[in-house]
Amino acid sequence: MFYLFFTIAVGYLLGSIPCGYLVVKAMRGIDVRNFGSGNIGMTNVQRILGSSSALLVLVGDMGKGALSVYLGVLLAPFAHMSPQVMGGMAGITSIIGHNWPVFLKFKGGKGVAISAGVFLTLTPFPLMLSALVMALVVGLTRYVSLGSITAAGALPFFIWFWMKGGSFYLVLSALAASLILLRHRSNLRRLLRGEERRLGKRLKIGTDKG
Repeated sequence: MFYLFFTIAVGYLLGSIPCGYLVVKAMRGIDVRNFGSGNIGMTNVQRILGSSSALLVLVGDMGKGALSVYLGVLLAPFAHMSPQVMGGMAGITSIIGHNWPVFLKFKGGKGVAISAGVFLTLTPFPLMLSALVMALVVGLTRYVSLGSITAAGALPFFIWFWMKGGSFYLVLSALAASLILLRHRSNLRRLLRGEERRLGKRLKIGTDKG
């Protein structure tokens, strides 16, 4: 049981590392939460600092999700558990850590990039199909939030279709999709009101949060 709890705890702490906050703080000396949407994720960083910085955040968030899964797989034999199950549990706890990070008083990101890192490691082909759905939606609408929600909803379907009998990953992806939807409630409200920001618009430092 020690290795199980250790993996879950480390997965959560890895997820809690606020890559967007750290990148913006290092490059501009400002708190990303005070600008744009106030979110620490890649999209808000792109609006504040541009695409290069947003790419750093994407790599960091995906990387910590993937690393948490590998940690679970590595420690699975010591916990006498399946590597798939242990890796999946570590991945989910890292997503929870990203969304509610202990280092930022439990106010974190929306879980899209880190979920991509987790499922790219666990279920690569279904994740790539889901990413394609996101790319198509964002390309057509320029709404990253809509693309994220659509891709999250599509992932369990792709896992069910591609991995016959992969019930654990199906449940895991449904849980991850639910967390993403939960974190996008404000985006959904803005989409319905026609007030959601589109991708590509840079913010001037000092603009109000929205």
